[in-house]
Amino acid sequence: MIPPFHLAIPVDDLEAAHNFYTGILGCTVGRTDKKWIDFNFYGHQLVTHLATPISKLIDENGVDGDNVPAFHFGVILEWEKWEKLSERLISEKISFIIKPRIRFKGKPGEQGTMFFRDPAGNALEIKSFKDMRQIFATK
Repeated sequence: MIPPFHLAIPVDDLEAAHNFYTGILGCTVGRTDKKWIDFNFYGHQLVTHLATPISKLIDENGVDGDNVPAFHFGVILEWEKWEKLSERLISEKISFIIKPRIRFKGKPGEQGTMFFRDPAGNALEIKSFKDMRQIFATK
């Protein structure tokens, strides 16, 4: 079993974060406070902390023809779950940074990927591999 990670991110609206992570991504809620919410993010602990507006990290790096946000986080799902989530996000009319697509097609590390932002502007990448042994593949 892979140990669950813990990640805390800033948000400027806890209600919007709650609606997005529960209503759109299907996360459940753990502990809460007036200034933070714990979410079960696919078995990992994601905490949204209410913060004063911060400058967004807008740097991007070119990856396989896409401009990928340098600061982002996410999860690697099983292929069928990735496909279902991508269909759900499309039906919810989520504005994608990078629409669901296959990256590195036919090469080591071939993966399904998609990028979008939460209501506070935090960039998420949800990805999948048909062959999970390819996660760290180089050849």
